[in-house]
Amino acid sequence: MMTSLTSIDFSYNVLEGPVPDSEFFRHASPLAFSNNKNLCGKFEGLKPCSNTSVETKTRKMNHRVPITIGASLSGLVLSLALFILYAHYRRAKENRKSKETTVSKWGEENPLSILNYDGKIVYEDIIEATESFDEKYCIGAGGSGRVYKAKLRIGIDLAIKKLFSPDEEEEEVEVDKTGSFINEIRVLTEIRHKNIVKFYGFCCQGPHKFLVYDYIEKGSLADVLRDDMKAKELEWSTRIKLVKDVANALSYMHHDCMQPIIHRDISSKNVLLNDEYEACISDFGTAKILNPDSSNVTVLKGTFGYVAPELAYMVIVTEKCDVYSFGVVALEVMMGKHPTELVSALISSVEELDKKDVPLDPRIQPPADGQTALEVGSIVRHAVSCLSLDPKSRPTMRWISQAISEARSSV
Repeated sequence: MMTSLTSIDFSYNVLEGPVPDSEFFRHASPLAFSNNKNLCGKFEGLKPCSNTSVETKTRKMNHRVPITIGASLSGLVLSLALFILYAHYRRAKENRKSKETTVSKWGEENPLSILNYDGKIVYEDIIEATESFDEKYCIGAGGSGRVYKAKLRIGIDLAIKKLFSPDEEEEEVEVDKTGSFINEIRVLTEIRHKNIVKFYGFCCQGPHKFLVYDYIEKGSLADVLRDDMKAKELEWSTRIKLVKDVANALSYMHHDCMQPIIHRDISSKNVLLNDEYEACISDFGTAKILNPDSSNVTVLKGTFGYVAPELAYMVIVTEKCDVYSFGVVALEVMMGKHPTELVSALISSVEELDKKDVPLDPRIQPPADGQTALEVGSIVRHAVSCLSLDPKSRPTMRWISQAISEARSSV
């Protein structure tokens, strides 16, 4: 109660019903209640309130609210029910339309969105495209599985890396296939780079376990260099570019990822070339994410002729293992063949080797202009430095990537 209130005026309103019987209202002026709709009470200027009028008014007040609220709630529930039914109808219609569009217009879709949309459709299409992994679709093999080319109904080509099953001969080779499979998925989901093969997804359905990649048209660098006709198409400018591509990808893996990623099997067979002769690193089954809180102990993995010599007697893997392998690949690109004899000679005298002692690929003409010759010489010189027996003496891939890129601007 507001005890400080001394007067009140309810005149000229539309008030009705009994005025409260209290001391405050008893002392109010009769004019304070004038010109209202139907006020009553025991005060001067007001008509007495009858029991009927009070009860009628009370009933009206008591019934009006629940009826109004009930009507409002009923309307709300009905509206909500209709909205839910409509939403379900629209969703079902859109899902049907989406599925029809996906199946009938696959050529307009990105393979990644297809895999995310319906793995069963993609799985069945891959089985159909490879005729249940018939050998005629096999385009390569490694220590843990074979790679198949799958041309989907939509006209998109994919590379499918299928792990060996227990009844295949390659199972005799001691390989942790499950560990390799999981490791490759884990690594590939961490990286995105234009010079690293694009990873679309994986499958563990039924008897099959495989990884899905973008198909790289021209195949491996090793296959191109072994073919005289194809090797002649690799002009010096093209070879310089693809060596830079590999260096950039490794620099990204070593220095720009959340945790350094070591490939551990850099070789010419794991460098793929697309139609524009851009290089893409592939096969991450043996890759390792370096953990600064662990010893990073490893076992000997990789391709003979590309593995860093310290791995023959050490079990600690570092980025410098990839640096050594890169040096071998870079020399292979410049020489046109694996630098077997050169690597053997470098074991005893890497510092004494001059770039003039590295024979360039005789199947193409020597660099005709000074700029190209400078870049070729820069790649050879830095590749040789990568082959140092002491891992600590080898440069980092970031330094290599910058050095061979700056060779063009140093003329």
